[in-house]
Amino acid sequence: MITLNEVLETNEMISKMNLDVRTITMGISLLDCVGQDVSSTCDRIYTKITTLAKDLVSTGKAITEMYGIPIVHKRISVTPISLVGGSVCRTEEDFVQIAKTLNRAATEVGVNFLGGYSALVSKAMTKADELLIRSIPQALKETDVVCSSVNLGSTKTGINMDAVRLMGEIIKETAEYTKDKGSIGCAKLVVFCNAPDDNPFMAGAFHGVTEGDCVINVGVSGPGVMRSVLSDIRGESFEVLCETIKKTAFKITRVGQLVAKEASKRLNVPFGIVDLSLAPTPAIGDSVADILQEIGVEKAGAPGTTAALALLNDQVKKGGIMASSYVGGLSGAFIPVSEDQGMIEAAETGALTIEKLEAMTCVCSVGLDMIAIPGDTKATTISGIIADEMAIGMINQKTTAVRVIPVVGHGVGDRVEFGGLLGSAPIMAVNPYGCDALINRTGRIPAPVHSFKN
Repeated sequence: MITLNEVLETNEMISKMNLDVRTITMGISLLDCVGQDVSSTCDRIYTKITTLAKDLVSTGKAITEMYGIPIVHKRISVTPISLVGGSVCRTEEDFVQIAKTLNRAATEVGVNFLGGYSALVSKAMTKADELLIRSIPQALKETDVVCSSVNLGSTKTGINMDAVRLMGEIIKETAEYTKDKGSIGCAKLVVFCNAPDDNPFMAGAFHGVTEGDCVINVGVSGPGVMRSVLSDIRGESFEVLCETIKKTAFKITRVGQLVAKEASKRLNVPFGIVDLSLAPTPAIGDSVADILQEIGVEKAGAPGTTAALALLNDQVKKGGIMASSYVGGLSGAFIPVSEDQGMIEAAETGALTIEKLEAMTCVCSVGLDMIAIPGDTKATTISGIIADEMAIGMINQKTTAVRVIPVVGHGVGDRVEFGGLLGSAPIMAVNPYGCDALINRTGRIPAPVHSFKN
């Protein structure tokens, strides 16, 4: 039974603390859309998406009106397109044709983003995988809402270093293709280690092959809520701090569970998971960096930041997991630089560096996210950054990711505007020393010894 006090508390979280449901994401399997050629495959993809998702946006709006809970984005994730197009796509242009079809379908149903222009190559690449990866720059140039992701490694298979090397080149090429818009194509491109099948957040969402035909996943947020409640307990013990974070995460996740179940019922689509990640926005007061300061560090990046983030991430998971039958996706705390005003300030003052962010990714829920770097950064250097992050994920049996943006024509000290939830970012310095000899080796880094569990 929901009490009056809980209703009032939730209303306050929404009206004063920026609580929102970040996204309702409909996952759609496209495995049954493969036709005899690219054209028929595109027709089937368009028909299936526009049929299943035709009421997604209106349902989100109706739930907001019913409960007063802001639902910021409505999104779609689809089966990794390298699998869907594998038997019909013979060229990069064939895959781009599918990307444009996805964009047209997403625009028709009115969603904010569509994820799944993806390939899963943690051990090796098929010809179709490589074609899709090489098509990414053109696909992201010619579409507006399509997002792309590539899984490059896993704890069970190791790290595909051939794909890591290739993705450094692809990120540079994507930046060049979209340089007239601040290289924004790279903001819609992410690489993973241990990518989850049910992530509702972009740019990394795709509908995994272990999923059913259609599913509803919900991503909640609430850094502002967490910061607000922690400001009331400054100076208290770690026990009080941890209990407060857990209880708040529980309340935030219950909101997501409510929205997910209602959307599932209205759309007649199975409920999948609630992702309880603390996902910041550029809005003042909606910052994970601000939470870390409330925990006790002067600025994000100061000594103690990694410990504070580890505590936050763990307690969020412990509190949220009790609030929903099915918690999944990434679930923890995100640290995207451009989307978090506190992170932006820390980077601009020199408190936060890429090396410190890398250390923080060992304990947060994702990785190096929305980081703008100089446009003249070498492809091999980007591959080296990716390799480091993939190694952290592989060894620690966790999801890690890299979404870096080499902004063409800009250098350290400049600032680039992406707009909307993507925010703005200062160009951060990259270590000037190279790793060409490492990246130019062929093959893969083997899986760690603790992967051999059976």
